[in-house]
Amino acid sequence: MAINLKKGQRISLTKEDPSLQQIMCGLGWDVAQKSGGFWGGNKQFDLDSSVLCLDNNKKLLDVKNIIYFGNLRHSSGAIAHQGDNLTGAGEGDDEIINIDLPLIPPNIVYLLFAINIYKCNERRQDFGMVENAFVRMVNRNSNQELARYNLSGEEYQGMTGMILAEVYRHNEEWKMAAVGNGFKIATLADIAKIYT
Repeated sequence: MAINLKKGQRISLTKEDPSLQQIMCGLGWDVAQKSGGFWGGNKQFDLDSSVLCLDNNKKLLDVKNIIYFGNLRHSSGAIAHQGDNLTGAGEGDDEIINIDLPLIPPNIVYLLFAINIYKCNERRQDFGMVENAFVRMVNRNSNQELARYNLSGEEYQGMTGMILAEVYRHNEEWKMAAVGNGFKIATLADIAKIYT
């Protein structure tokens, strides 16, 4: 049974499932329904998910270690983004990132799962306009959900980028932390600068 994490909570994915080798990270969201057309005529709301691969000092190694819609695969083959969902429409996972833990190079210790709003300033959009946002980790071999972190949109009013969660190595174990840190940024590059 999946563990529902709260902000700041950490769990050992390895202890939850010692056979864990491959993870599917699913991210989902809905655009909040507001009456009266308050948000104007532009209904397109595009959230982009990404993974930043960091070293043991939580520093980004280089731009090739950012996996997103413009760089779908890590050079090691360990991380594969399944592509961009432009609207968040539909049930379940809106974007999926697959991770093969044994293939992750030893110099990568932290995997940060981020989302940002595409063209947020131009469209005047922020995470206060998003609801039912979540990140979940699933064992790809058994299809068992291991952990889930649900976010509250109200808490992120005015924020346009976010670190949802991190998966990291610690003493031969893979762990997950529910992070939930929001930022006022324009692009994914602005998030990356925080870790350089």
